[in-house]
Amino acid sequence: MADRLTGMEVFTNAVRLGGISAAARRLRMSPAMAGKHIDALEARLGTTLLHRSTRRLSLTEAGADYLDRIGHILTDIAEAEAQAAARAVAVSGLLRVSAPATFGVLHLPSLMPLFQQRYPDLKVEFGFTDRYVDLLEERWDVAVRIGRPADSSLISRKLVPMRAALCASPDYLQRCGTPSRISDLVHHNCLGYTMVAQAGTAFWSFGLKGEHKVPVQGTLHANNGEALVRAAIAGAGLVYGPRYIVADALARAELVDLTLDQPCMEIGWVQTIRHPERQPTAKVRAWVEFLAETLPGRAGHW
Repeated sequence: MADRLTGMEVFTNAVRLGGISAAARRLRMSPAMAGKHIDALEARLGTTLLHRSTRRLSLTEAGADYLDRIGHILTDIAEAEAQAAARAVAVSGLLRVSAPATFGVLHLPSLMPLFQQRYPDLKVEFGFTDRYVDLLEERWDVAVRIGRPADSSLISRKLVPMRAALCASPDYLQRCGTPSRISDLVHHNCLGYTMVAQAGTAFWSFGLKGEHKVPVQGTLHANNGEALVRAAIAGAGLVYGPRYIVADALARAELVDLTLDQPCMEIGWVQTIRHPERQPTAKVRAWVEFLAETLPGRAGHW
């Protein structure tokens, strides 16, 4: 089992750091030994995980799938070991957390009383923005993001799965009719979110993987999802976005959840992201574990 885990670590680090030699340095072993671990891993699995050359390496399709599946295993092991080793370390100082603007404002501040009750010596700074944030360059300890990690070098912890929702106000539906097929959207005022193409100003994507793209048009576009929800509640048109952003309006019957002939797309996961070059400190571990404990219970209606 130890050799199997070592093989996983060598493979994961080789991908994230761009080479077997770099992985060997990180894990304090010789490049030859690191190469043997990769060879043994591929032999045990009966497939090739990496295309290797003198200049670079790249993932095979099997390797990409294997990397995705073992990532959380290694993360869970590392976090369990770190928690055991740092049990007596005080959670204190300043924790800088980056998060998407609307999700962050709607769902993170309300968690703070409980979090501060547990860790009274820890101060938290939020940075709410929908732009991509470089964690190292901008000195964020950890980020909360929604979707699928675009950068395989970052270490993620999945918290809550997320689906999209298509909604409109009862007033709008009474005036303009209720769509039943994705092709009906061409006849409706679609409120476009300028930060994400899949629910943007030119087309909306349906199907669980977003495989059905439908042309849309509308008289209102915005770079903030909450603004579009408010406009939809007022009867301006259809809004399409993460279910968490419309959940409260649906519960108050201010918006109606629409079902078409194709399902709304899967957006991915609410997850924490940190940089592998930074060892997870006690404050980062405390935050990640706290979210893993509290968010799923709050997301039952997402």
